[in-house]
Amino acid sequence: MSESIRIELTDQPDPEEVRRVDAGLDAFNNAGGRLEGVERLTVLARDEAGDVVGGVLARSWGKSSDVLIIWVDEPHRGTGLGRRLMERTEEEACRRGCTLIYLDTFTFQAPEFYEKLGYQEDLRIGGFPDGIEKVHFSKRLTPA
Repeated sequence: MSESIRIELTDQPDPEEVRRVDAGLDAFNNAGGRLEGVERLTVLARDEAGDVVGGVLARSWGKSSDVLIIWVDEPHRGTGLGRRLMERTEEEACRRGCTLIYLDTFTFQAPEFYEKLGYQEDLRIGGFPDGIEKVHFSKRLTPA
């Protein structure tokens, strides 16, 4: 059977085919109950006009929270907005009973930012252009 399967490489996948792969993994995971209870955790910062100028996209599952993305619009960087977003994310993770929060960042992004917030470096991976490394951070939380 697998001999009739064709393997294809593409750097421009059809969005529907990407959804199919994603949905397939979701179905597999959900069938085993492995991802039961995963909840989105989204914190947004808005300006006076209501426009989003920063945000954190995360998720919680059991006693852990995973920060997937944090972004602050250029004019608002260095103002403490990123810290406020992360603090609110941690507060919500604690409210949900999380005792651990973790994330990945690249060395050209903001590893010092996370260290200032009390995150500990757990892992550093090289092999990226120009000496860039990926850094995994985690922080212990006290649930509410």
